[in-house]
Amino acid sequence: MTDELTILHEDNHIIVVLKPQNIPSCPDETRDESLFDAVKRYIAVTYEKPGNVYLGLIHRLDRPTGGVMVFAKTSKAASRLAEQMRGGDFEKQYLAALVGCPAEKQGTLEQYLKKNPINNMVYVCPPTTEGAKRASLEYRIVEEKAGLSLAWVRLHTGRTHQIRVQMASLGTPVYGDMRYGGENAKKGRLALWAYSLSFTHPVTKERLRFMAEPPEDGIPWRAFDLSPLFTL
Repeated sequence: MTDELTILHEDNHIIVVLKPQNIPSCPDETRDESLFDAVKRYIAVTYEKPGNVYLGLIHRLDRPTGGVMVFAKTSKAASRLAEQMRGGDFEKQYLAALVGCPAEKQGTLEQYLKKNPINNMVYVCPPTTEGAKRASLEYRIVEEKAGLSLAWVRLHTGRTHQIRVQMASLGTPVYGDMRYGGENAKKGRLALWAYSLSFTHPVTKERLRFMAEPPEDGIPWRAFDLSPLFTL
């Protein structure tokens, strides 16, 4: 994967890369090649660093989700970025192609989710459920076309499968998400993309924003006009 690594930004403190879909963000039980491994190897080879290369994992994307990710190249940068995550200064925005269109074209979803570790499924549950975690996001429908809708989503919390579960709870699952949408989701590659990432540089304190479009030839992305979402 190192040869195919798409780097959006790199300096002495951070490296921002594009995560391909269906690649793990970091090492997991599958032992498949992860983006984390590829970035570490890239740094080791490019800068001829012997021994174990430091790389800080700041956040994750689900395996089938692609988009923008940032890693820290120093422990100080990792600590400061993690602090931004906790303080809400780390802003993640997503695009999701939904099957159908929510009754409300925009809004905030506040729910409680719980993960079943046996089947790796996440469920909406009452707030009093043991182990339940609050999940919050805001969304806006940008365009509707051919029975699908393009949703802009900003996460307030970062729960496992959060967007997929919460969109499915509205009766409008993410395209390709058979896990949470069943047959209604339509068969195909998951149409969920982390298209924008904003944070404050851990050293220079400059506010940064990085964006990346989903695959140009991807279905159903090519059905929508994405250009207004990429106007800074």
